[in-house]
Amino acid sequence: MVLRAFRAAALAAALMPIVASGQRPAALPLKLEPRPTVGAITREDLMTRLYQIADDSMGGRPTGSEGHVKVTAYIAAEAKRLGLLPGGDDGSYFQSLPVVSRGFVAGGSIRVAGKRFALGSDFGGLVLPGRTPAASAGGSIVVGGVMGDTTTWISAEEAAGKIVLLKASPRVVTMYPRGFYPPVSSRFAGAAAVLMGGWDAMPSTLQAATMRRAISRVDDQPTRAMPLALIISDAMAKTLMAAEGQHIAMDVAYEQAAAPARNVVAILPGSDPRLRGQYVALGAHSDHDPLTAWPVDHDSLRAANAKRSGTSPTLLPRGTYPARQDSIKNGADDDGTGTVALLEIAEAMATAPVKPRRSTLFVWHVAEELGLWGAEHFTSHPTVPLDSVVAQLNMDMIGRGGVGDIENGGPQFLLLVGSRRLSKELGDVLESVNAARDFSFKFDYSWDADGHPQRIYCRSDHALYARQGIPVTFFFTGLHLDYHQVTDEPQYIDYDKLYHVAGLVLDAARELGNRDQRPRLDGPKPSPNAACRQ
Repeated sequence: MVLRAFRAAALAAALMPIVASGQRPAALPLKLEPRPTVGAITREDLMTRLYQIADDSMGGRPTGSEGHVKVTAYIAAEAKRLGLLPGGDDGSYFQSLPVVSRGFVAGGSIRVAGKRFALGSDFGGLVLPGRTPAASAGGSIVVGGVMGDTTTWISAEEAAGKIVLLKASPRVVTMYPRGFYPPVSSRFAGAAAVLMGGWDAMPSTLQAATMRRAISRVDDQPTRAMPLALIISDAMAKTLMAAEGQHIAMDVAYEQAAAPARNVVAILPGSDPRLRGQYVALGAHSDHDPLTAWPVDHDSLRAANAKRSGTSPTLLPRGTYPARQDSIKNGADDDGTGTVALLEIAEAMATAPVKPRRSTLFVWHVAEELGLWGAEHFTSHPTVPLDSVVAQLNMDMIGRGGVGDIENGGPQFLLLVGSRRLSKELGDVLESVNAARDFSFKFDYSWDADGHPQRIYCRSDHALYARQGIPVTFFFTGLHLDYHQVTDEPQYIDYDKLYHVAGLVLDAARELGNRDQRPRLDGPKPSPNAACRQ
């Protein structure tokens, strides 16, 4: 997707006084040139950071991607610039996770009767859950019957070691690839390959999805093999039918490779030698989602989602920008806002003349979107003793929550989750810190209720710290129409709200870092292996 760039310095200069005054402009720019940041948390600095990490060039920051590597490198460089100590592996700012990328190698092809058929345009690969496609250099073609009609299928013995071709059938639903599973997992499991018609009837979104690589942890690797399974075009099927009995070569490979997945960990040492060995942990997740397989018109999608959700966000006036096709889930709010707030808090603490008595542990977690992998890895392989962590404050989606985003939303709306689940004292500290600020929030605890259907307490990185007996609080401004959509972009963020949330977390971290006693647990530590309960 190509966006119109609004890079003029005059625009940026004109915009900043509006943002600094707390008045949200009707339309923020689609692009913004970065500028140097200052020590204090400012709306301008939050903006300049967010427009960088949620830019289209980062591709949505999915775990294992080049974009996520760039973002984590930026965070680590900032931590080093600020003088924070590296808290990762081997004296670095990075804590790497054992993660691999699995998928079909681009450029694969099959040659039949002098014709070349290409992976991604003439056919796509199919992988069953928990399986790995076997390598197949080729074999002889045998027509095995019709998809979905087992009465037409050849026997397993006849299919063994062969390239089995199954004709397309309108009864096999091509909107969902599970319809292609049965022949691969049952009758033709011993074939060299199973080629099934239906590619032309598949939506282009599913066609593109066949080339998307899967990210998984090394410990979660599939152990069962399956034959090479391909969904092919009508033209390819026709050519293969005419070549029945012939031996063909297949240059189609499925590979597994290490994927770069890393937490960024940095430490601000405490000023009190007696308390320096204790830590106040602050966290956010730096990853988001892969690109969508099918571009959509950005503004039309946002208007449609607004209508469906019944919300009334600020929508750009029709004709403000040309129509723009969008396939990138930028993740500006989820969790670009938490990521940049954590950077701003780190800069404010590192440049302040007086440091908290306790040390501050900053962790930008990876793979939250894949199931809290980064937080799980850190709490399973901590780089500081877990019993020295007095509390963990987690920020995820803290840049929205206005009247057009969520019921009861507004400038002072802020959801808190988990603040009194393990330690009522932690909840009291946060209430006291909030009340003492010039700008105070009206905390909403409704999503912290036992059994709340959204299960927010269990859905972000703080949950992994809580199961280790560490008091936690999740700061959150709510779900909205742009959640996990290509429309989650920096121009829709409420930078005034983001500024005040970051300031609150900074004040809370300082208070927790300076108190004589750590927050008391109200009961025994939970079992670290117990399932999370909302």
